[in-house]
Amino acid sequence: MVAMGQMKAQPVITQWGIRKSIIATGYNTRVDECRAAAATMLRMLGRPAETPLLGNVTLEEYDSLKERLEVELDPVLLRRSRHFFEESRRVHEGREAWAAGDLSRFGALMSSSGMSSIVNYECGGAGFRGCCVALVLADEAFNVAEHVKREYSKIQPELSREAPVLILDTGDGARVL
Repeated sequence: MVAMGQMKAQPVITQWGIRKSIIATGYNTRVDECRAAAATMLRMLGRPAETPLLGNVTLEEYDSLKERLEVELDPVLLRRSRHFFEESRRVHEGREAWAAGDLSRFGALMSSSGMSSIVNYECGGAGFRGCCVALVLADEAFNVAEHVKREYSKIQPELSREAPVLILDTGDGARVL
């Protein structure tokens, strides 16, 4: 739960009940495309022998290459790398927004992340496994979850049997329970 002024919000995860193999989604192809984009960037940075991972290019280096990449990089590879680096930037900004209790900004970053996943990474409307993440007023989380379960079961009775709606509680970072 996060507080923003007097408001408290909780994440609610709604799964669609869709199960599909990540391999059938073209995921491995996108991973290869990210490696190809990384190899090109590392060559441009004078580090061609380095392992071709986008994580081996800093945000600052990416920013310094942006104009050149727009001209020299294949459009698909450009979209893959754009998603990776913009997502990295959103994570940093999201952490700051969350810590400051700026739920409006955090929500906008979540929406932007989803759109980039569709447009730049082309992984579909709700990722590879089919879920939705929503921030809701903490006092309404249970009612929202129940409403989603009830309404989804009306329109997708078979899928709804395998579609949990989870109310999450936030913590102070990752830890072993």
